[in-house]
Amino acid sequence: MVSGMESTALSSTGRSPIVGGKSRQRSRVTNGRDVLPDIDGRSVIARRYRDIVNAILVDQGGVDQCSESRKQLIRRFAAAAVIAEQMESRLANGEQIDIAEHAQLASTLVRIAQRIGINRRAKNITPALPDYLDAVEAEAEAAS
Repeated sequence: MVSGMESTALSSTGRSPIVGGKSRQRSRVTNGRDVLPDIDGRSVIARRYRDIVNAILVDQGGVDQCSESRKQLIRRFAAAAVIAEQMESRLANGEQIDIAEHAQLASTLVRIAQRIGINRRAKNITPALPDYLDAVEAEAEAAS
């Protein structure tokens, strides 16, 4: 145990805690700056992927309400959904697609969606009691 740090683990350099460290020690994907590693993010497919991820995160009550494993499932769902959309686009343009591959992809999407949950979850916007009391007090002072 290091004095003043109780049971916080140290990084390999011994300088900063591993848990709760500065964001520069985390990847750009973890920080939300990049959609995927080594991807520009401006391509049509990357934008669609990001849109699906963000829409599902909203449905799940927000990124702060999702565990890391749920966020990873959402990313896998979005990737499979983009692939399915590309296949369906080719089909709509009269091209041949592998129907077995499409069926397997659709089945995978169903299984992942069941794990994530398809029902929307309301985001809790109820203020914390101290915040509410402060607002009521400020309102009372402003009225007098």
